[in-house]
Amino acid sequence: MRMPGRTAAAIAVLGQVLGKHRPVSVAMQEWARSNRFAGSGDRAAIGNLVFDALRRRASLCHKMGSDDPRSLVLAALHVVWGLAIDEIADNCIAQYGPGELKASERDALACRLDSLQPWTNGDYPEWLHGSFERVFGDAVVDEGRALAQRAPVDLRVNTLKADFTKVAKALAKHDARAGPLSPLCLRLPVPQCDGRHPNVEAHPAHAKGWFEIQDAGSQVAALLSGARAGMQVADICAGAGGKTLAMAATMQNKGQLHAYDADKHRLKPIISRLKRAGARNVQVIAADDSVRLNDLADRMDVVMVDAPCSGSGAWRRRPDAKWRFTPKLLEQRLNDQRVVLDRAAALVKPGGRLVYVTCSILAEENIDQVTRFQEQDASFRVLPIADIWRETIGTEPPASADHSDQTLQLTPALHHTDGFFIAVLGKN
Repeated sequence: MRMPGRTAAAIAVLGQVLGKHRPVSVAMQEWARSNRFAGSGDRAAIGNLVFDALRRRASLCHKMGSDDPRSLVLAALHVVWGLAIDEIADNCIAQYGPGELKASERDALACRLDSLQPWTNGDYPEWLHGSFERVFGDAVVDEGRALAQRAPVDLRVNTLKADFTKVAKALAKHDARAGPLSPLCLRLPVPQCDGRHPNVEAHPAHAKGWFEIQDAGSQVAALLSGARAGMQVADICAGAGGKTLAMAATMQNKGQLHAYDADKHRLKPIISRLKRAGARNVQVIAADDSVRLNDLADRMDVVMVDAPCSGSGAWRRRPDAKWRFTPKLLEQRLNDQRVVLDRAAALVKPGGRLVYVTCSILAEENIDQVTRFQEQDASFRVLPIADIWRETIGTEPPASADHSDQTLQLTPALHHTDGFFIAVLGKN
């Protein structure tokens, strides 16, 4: 397929996403089944264009005066991909293109029209402006724009199987370079326009367990847990096991790590990942066997709570979720977080630590939950994150995006990671 056909396809897919509220992945699968002639490069380019239109939906809509899929895709081609207006017009009228560029569309593309509203310029939902402003103050637009960019692929070197130099050499042809904050992070650059990330999971080094795909911010969260050899550790929202695997490596397969998640579908991949990584000190607790957590009460040196959340810190990777998020969904996540924090507290032994992590930039899910939890259970105190950073990572800690000196808010704008919140609480 050439650009005219890819443009028309992106408009069709985006129509399914916005009109029928389908996730992009589902809409792309449906389109691919009906258009089997399209190759992997075509699918990647179409997906990129759809995601770019969604990442910048608010500002592109403002520019075009319309939120319809055609307007958003045409604006993304010009604003994000950098295509000239005449080139877009030629693509529109070419064979398989989406149809002639209207005079009103040409005028809108040519006009620079900045909004007076920060949520439009920052490309985040208007109803979340108060939350954004509370955390970021005058930096709301910059933080929003950073969350509306494409994300790189980060890899965590698995020290149970390899070292940093070995993995970097194996992936040199992909331009893998040291990533931010985590000493174990290798980063692959962001592809431009219709480019795509290399399929590193097909690389022999991945099959050997030398590395895992994991954002640098997530790597930092696992390191700040302080999990080390000989400890008793529980990861009670383990999901597919990213942080479980990272902590198993820092524990050098010594001690015991208990991995549990209430969602059996999220937990399913963990077994094969543990085997590939050579993590032998992990006991997986089945989703329907939560009663086994009771046996861990008051015994854990570290309890990791990677809490269910809005995922607002990962909007770069899932921009469709940004526009589907609602106040009702936020309240559901807040309730989930309260439940899991209370469950985690019962497992921590005196002198142990509870590590609360979200992939969110919303104070309601972050510091507010920590404050509520402390008010309910005075036996826990927040340990200053700078001290924990120096203890576990050994470098000088970065400033938190929310200006806290007790907890850490990572963001794409300041730290070049996904948006992660991390609080470490010690039990008296």
